Amino acid sequence: MERQFDTLVIGTGAAGSPVAYACREAGWKVAIVDSRPFGGTCALRGCDPKKVLVGAAEAIDWTRRMQDRGIAAPQAQIDWPALMRFKRTFTDPVPKSREQGYEQAGITAFHGRTHFVDRTRLQVGGEVLSARFFHIAAGARPATLGIDGEEHLTTSEQFLDLDQLPERITFVGGGYISFEFAHVAARAGAQVQIIHRGARPLQGFDADLVDKLVAASRDVGIDVRLSTPVKSIARTNDRLVIKASGTGGEETFTADLAVHGAGRVPDIDDLGLEAANIRREKKGVSVNEYLQSVSNPAVYAAGDSAASGGLQLTPVASMQAQIVATNILQGNQLKPNHQGIPTVVFTIPPLAGVGLLEEDAKKQGLKFKKNYDDTGQWYSSRRTNEKHSAFKVLIEEKTDRILGAHLLGAHVEETINLFGLAVRVGLTAKDLREMIYSYPTHSSDVVHML
Repeated sequence: MERQFDTLVIGTGAAGSPVAYACREAGWKVAIVDSRPFGGTCALRGCDPKKVLVGAAEAIDWTRRMQDRGIAAPQAQIDWPALMRFKRTFTDPVPKSREQGYEQAGITAFHGRTHFVDRTRLQVGGEVLSARFFHIAAGARPATLGIDGEEHLTTSEQFLDLDQLPERITFVGGGYISFEFAHVAARAGAQVQIIHRGARPLQGFDADLVDKLVAASRDVGIDVRLSTPVKSIARTNDRLVIKASGTGGEETFTADLAVHGAGRVPDIDDLGLEAANIRREKKGVSVNEYLQSVSNPAVYAAGDSAASGGLQLTPVASMQAQIVATNILQGNQLKPNHQGIPTVVFTIPPLAGVGLLEEDAKKQGLKFKKNYDDTGQWYSSRRTNEKHSAFKVLIEEKTDRILGAHLLGAHVEETINLFGLAVRVGLTAKDLREMIYSYPTHSSDVVHML
């Protein structure tokens, strides 16, 4: 039996739920479907639980840095099982809360993997659902690496649910997942290694600051191996044997756990997009400037599922969802603005960036001033014994506009928002210099970066 709706949303995360609620509030008949526990990546297996773990690691790191500088807590350590129990107080209530929210709003919720039958219908289990509009917000999954034994890799989701932390952990890939979790695991007492196939990890972040973060990682005992592609992973008794091709030939590493940190891709391969004439590309559903499918006007996409040009970030997904909702309800009129959106690697210290990278500004032929400095001896770093901190700010010569800002150090995940505002609304370096900041704070350092 076929059930009919006005709007059908695939995905219950930040890119999906807002569309369902907005359409329902307009009086439309709405359904939402997800094959995973309701709540999406950020709330259940991404940003939020990760930040709980990072917070504990930051507390330990702060305590250790300040030994002999007024803090005496030599036995401070992370109790991993207790930390996991605390983390679950955030994640466990989410699916039930989302389910109740949909029910109270009058949104029909379906559990199960779905696929399109044709341009106007999809199937969930034994049910066929039709709609006037579809919104794809299915999130992302770990990329397939094509190496022997990759089934032995632990996903980031599984890492976030470990009851016990293994003694030896190898992270395959030099992306943000590897670096963030490696910094947590190292502070929790594990022997940690990152193996990255390229010469430069954390693509998309400033190369000079990445080099400093790699140095900071090695200082806390993380073995960072670059230009070392992993070739195979095998399980031998109670350990994993990882073979890689290093600069000196084949290398073999052993670990208790190997974690996938080599990137994520849209989780849309089995949605039957061809049956609905939904064109896709590597980065997701091909969409126009209104986040509408270029080949099927009844379909929209947002977040990790859309090839929109936006970063794979929760705030971007939320913003795009609001735009999709408006465009479905009122006709295409809103376009996403991806300018000035900061992105952060939550390592210790964190790395943040917004706007253009130095190499991209050069490629565009822009004339700019580069302010770059190591800030390890600045007061804001010295008072907490933070040795690894730096910044790079790009200022256009003719207009005094902030083209890009890149920060490494304590609280840069907050300070970067000032630069994000400047890039997004066109504030100049003069505007930021003339701001009166609370002092002493990390944001007051902005004046000295300009």
